[in-house]
Amino acid sequence: MAGFLSNFRNTMIVSVILALIMIVGYYLHGPDHGGAIFWQAVFRWLHVFFGILWIGLLYYFNFVQIRVMPNVPAELKPAVSKYIAPEALFWFRWAALATWVMGVILAISRGYLMEVLTLGFAGGYDAGQINYTFLGVGVWLGTIMFINVWGFIWPAQKIALGIKEADADAKAAAAKKAMMFSRINVLLSLPMLTAMAMNQTVFG
Repeated sequence: MAGFLSNFRNTMIVSVILALIMIVGYYLHGPDHGGAIFWQAVFRWLHVFFGILWIGLLYYFNFVQIRVMPNVPAELKPAVSKYIAPEALFWFRWAALATWVMGVILAISRGYLMEVLTLGFAGGYDAGQINYTFLGVGVWLGTIMFINVWGFIWPAQKIALGIKEADADAKAAAAKKAMMFSRINVLLSLPMLTAMAMNQTVFG
């Protein structure tokens, strides 16, 4: 068992297989047997999985790596910047993209994409649209965070980590820029998660 669990790929393969067995169970025993509700559940599952991966890594960078790096001995810092950070950033940026895409697909499948994007103002606004206002705020915050990842954090990190050639001053400036946009995403993450986590429970 220890040998199996020490192999990350095999562990994830078995985890995915077990999840697929459960998904098939929902397909067979759900109320619409593979209809619209089932596929909405699948898209939500993917949206949540990629979101956990994305925000988990965002919190790793900010709760751990950025805070601890100044105390890491100089001779050990290349281990983080050359090996750990590039790998973490790979999963970070692609999880951000997948989270956003799955969120859009989920909104389309539920038929409320335009209502959410317009904060409930599509087709006229009334008090019954407040659920779209809350959810729309969460969607727009998540979209800003996604844009920050691909438009600012990743381009800056490529310079800071030496993936893209630059002098020492440019690397330092890029590292500061990446950190600031990462902190913006941390700031936005809790209100975004509030909308995502509470909206369906409160409004259905």
